[in-house]
Amino acid sequence: MVSAAADEPVSIRLAGWLSRLNWRSIPVEDHDLASMRLLDTLGLILGASQSEAATIARDRALQSGAGRASVVGSDARVPAEWAAFANGIIAHCLDYDDTFPDSVVHPGSIVVPVALAIGEQRGSSGAEILTSIVGGYEIAARIARVGGRRFHERGFHASGIFAPVVGAFVAGRLMRLSAESIAAAVGLAASMSGGLMAFLADGSWSKWLHIGWGNFGGILAAQLAEGGFRGPAGALDGRHNLYDAFLGLPPVEVHAITARLGERWLGEGALFKLYPCAHVIHPYIDLALAMRAELALEPDAVRRVICTVAPWAVPIVCEPAAEKHHPATTLQAVASLPFHVAAAIVDGRVDLETLSESARNRPALTALAGRVGYIVSADIEGFTGRIEIELEDGRRIVKEGRAAEANIERIGRKFRSLAERVLPPKRADALALAASQFAEAENAHALTAILRAASAS
Repeated sequence: MVSAAADEPVSIRLAGWLSRLNWRSIPVEDHDLASMRLLDTLGLILGASQSEAATIARDRALQSGAGRASVVGSDARVPAEWAAFANGIIAHCLDYDDTFPDSVVHPGSIVVPVALAIGEQRGSSGAEILTSIVGGYEIAARIARVGGRRFHERGFHASGIFAPVVGAFVAGRLMRLSAESIAAAVGLAASMSGGLMAFLADGSWSKWLHIGWGNFGGILAAQLAEGGFRGPAGALDGRHNLYDAFLGLPPVEVHAITARLGERWLGEGALFKLYPCAHVIHPYIDLALAMRAELALEPDAVRRVICTVAPWAVPIVCEPAAEKHHPATTLQAVASLPFHVAAAIVDGRVDLETLSESARNRPALTALAGRVGYIVSADIEGFTGRIEIELEDGRRIVKEGRAAEANIERIGRKFRSLAERVLPPKRADALALAASQFAEAENAHALTAILRAASAS
């Protein structure tokens, strides 16, 4: 529970809470959740480690010089900021990382790479690293939720806005900075916030850079603050603060950021992804898969599909219609509601193979995607959805529901499907075991050694 004075800047109050946080004070259920967060992100980093974007990001990190932090797929170690840069890009580039539904911020590819990089560099224990992960998720949840989806509505990628700020908190905690120094780091990091949604137009990769650059900036800010470089304590709630600058009026309720801090754990609300696409699409995939199974649907029997969507989701996954019906790139497919609904009905599954060029361009899939439309309703909240399927025989079937929840079994299967792209099964099992026992680990070396050894199978 926060005991700091209410008139202190929000960043000071958050930093004070975070600097006092310890593994024993965290609810037991969040211990298990932290291990799942770690495992999920490790799988993402491994699964994407041989992609073209990963190769470019890793090569750039390796040019930065020697350090003490690991980058997946390389024996060399680099400075922590560059490890978090590369691993953050890699963790995010499959669009398979977890999401806060109220802000659409992806915390895992920010918090975990920063915590591992600084933790490895400083020889932190597993419990210390996990504590910083829980704290990072909690702060990310709180500072992102007060802005809601307004960042996306204004054309900003919210994850890019908050990555440097969250990264500064996490790095500062593991560097054992004072609350005042962490707040200074946050103030510096907030000036590095940014990220345009321009990537939606052509499927380019700036979306992934937002995470890597934010991770780099957050650590750099903490390093500067450690040396005494001063940052504005009021970057979150003072004059010319981050929310006012990016969102304008009406002002956000910044006082809500620290409400019941330490009592109500909002970081628990980040939802794991079970499909590699925009999280708002997930409930529609679940509904389409269920309807396919219940009705024994064949694509040719479907006259049309109507998805009822929330207004904020339209420019992300529904428009422009031509691009969404026939995405030309992987990133365009990731953000296409018609494409994924059609894939669920045609294939009875949605996975990484769904996004391959050969799979995307199949005539049956393209044809059905062209028959998937949408209507808008403000009644659709969070990650819920509604689908109406009209069949050629005139029947209309409607189904509504929420995205399926993950559990340790499903996250374990997801991890292995990703990790075994570059690791033999026994090594993947060893990494999963190390992640589950990480709270007792003396340091992160067992985890990072396996990451460094990953190679294309």
